[in-house]
Amino acid sequence: MPVWIQALLWGTAAGAALVLGAALSWRWNLPPKLVSSIMSFGAGVLISALAFELVDEAVQGGGLWPTVVGFLAGAVVYVGANMLLARAGAKHRKRSGDQQPSESEDPGSGTAIAVGALLDGVPESVVLGVGMLAGGVVSPAMMAAVFISNVPEGLSGTAGMKKAGRSAGYVFGMWGGIALLCGVSSLIGYAALEDAPGEVVALITAVAAGGILAMLADTMIPEAFEQHHNLTGLTASVGFLTAFTVHHLGG
Repeated sequence: MPVWIQALLWGTAAGAALVLGAALSWRWNLPPKLVSSIMSFGAGVLISALAFELVDEAVQGGGLWPTVVGFLAGAVVYVGANMLLARAGAKHRKRSGDQQPSESEDPGSGTAIAVGALLDGVPESVVLGVGMLAGGVVSPAMMAAVFISNVPEGLSGTAGMKKAGRSAGYVFGMWGGIALLCGVSSLIGYAALEDAPGEVVALITAVAAGGILAMLADTMIPEAFEQHHNLTGLTASVGFLTAFTVHHLGG
């Protein structure tokens, strides 16, 4: 199977975890502490992945300065875009409580939430494709990290959307569309950089890593901490060690 098709399929599979989380949350009213525990575990997994799978490899492949510049650029771009979306009604898109506004309370917030969810998912998907440039296969640790972190995003975001009165069509249409776009993002990450110099690959990888870390701090960790204060750090640490172990065994 051509590598570009594999990149498309792996990205779509990782995005499908959002739909899985949404389906679980729509079918059952999961305890908030369970959702927050899964969220904190997923945050720890992603922190480990961006440290060992993205930033470290970017430095090794393209040097320190492209990595530093890319990382800062990714964080700045994400935070700027997230601030704009927050003003449009997407501030609490990952919250499982009553924080999300309904469309009647804040017209246009549904679109902002969808764009925000896409903003959260694209950097993770791009690096899946970029990671296939070296050996033509997806990184097991990175794939596991993205999939594991996407499930609680779907869980928590959908719980909040249900409480805001959004329809099943909106919820599953949004997550399904984002899953497909995650696949396209992974394909673009592979195809656009297939013949790029190491410095450029490092820059783009670091941009994605900076965006992911900013996303974790702005959206995932606050939701995880809100319901499960005392054990958030421990659960995130277990997630970090789990991803690190997968990375070490896979290496």
